[in-house]
Amino acid sequence: MKYQQQVEECVDFLKKNAPFSPDLVIQLGTGLGDFAETIDTEHVFPYSDLPHFPRSTVASHSGNLLFGRLAGKNVAVLQGRFHYYEGYSTKEVAFPIRVLSLLGADTLLVTNAAGGLNPLFKAGSIMVLRDHLNFLGENPLRGPNVEEWGPRFPDLSTPYHPKLIKTALDSATLCKITNVISGVYVCIPGPSLETPAETRWLRESGADAVGMSSVPEIIVARHAGMDVLGLSVVSNVNDPDNFEPILLEDIIATAEAMTPKLERLIVEICGRI
Repeated sequence: MKYQQQVEECVDFLKKNAPFSPDLVIQLGTGLGDFAETIDTEHVFPYSDLPHFPRSTVASHSGNLLFGRLAGKNVAVLQGRFHYYEGYSTKEVAFPIRVLSLLGADTLLVTNAAGGLNPLFKAGSIMVLRDHLNFLGENPLRGPNVEEWGPRFPDLSTPYHPKLIKTALDSATLCKITNVISGVYVCIPGPSLETPAETRWLRESGADAVGMSSVPEIIVARHAGMDVLGLSVVSNVNDPDNFEPILLEDIIATAEAMTPKLERLIVEICGRI
């Protein structure tokens, strides 16, 4: 079955079964699934119930699509995502965003956990994305373009909406959340974590933090005309000349510890959009 047909069948299913068309999509990353408890949820769709939705194979990603209210907004929350390293294509990784954009959502808020590359960063910081590097080696728009979905060559001069970046930084100040910075995120294939030489190279390439997710979804969102905001929890910072082992358990623990602050920040941002 062709990708376009799969997307359209999932959109049709949600048009018939979802309680509303969302204004805002929130995608939750590693260790951040509990944020869903903040939502005044009206309906929960396990990914397994949604036509052609991929299945999350990562333990820290629950695999549910929630529809509910947050700060006066109709929101759809993706509780768990898919990754290139799981064996999915970038098209499949971005499938939920394509579906929700066609359902009517015009804003995407992406969260993830990332490793710090900027030596001025501290573990436990929140980085507001202002740009990114796609080092996956694949683009979700590769192949025939569906003109109704977006242009063949979408402009990415402002991948993250400047007004949303300002809203995020202003919201952090208002909520008195410290260690909120902005920077450039780089997406790598994974699942192996970076070597010291790779860490040095990524930093020299202009990246402030590195992760294994989000960029395919962001590219598709921009192709669909959505405004995008990205938030990365900086789980650790590694100096390539004094490298320390990176443990997934530590990454998840840091992300979970930051959840209360991230919750307050997202709620404030949503109220100000």
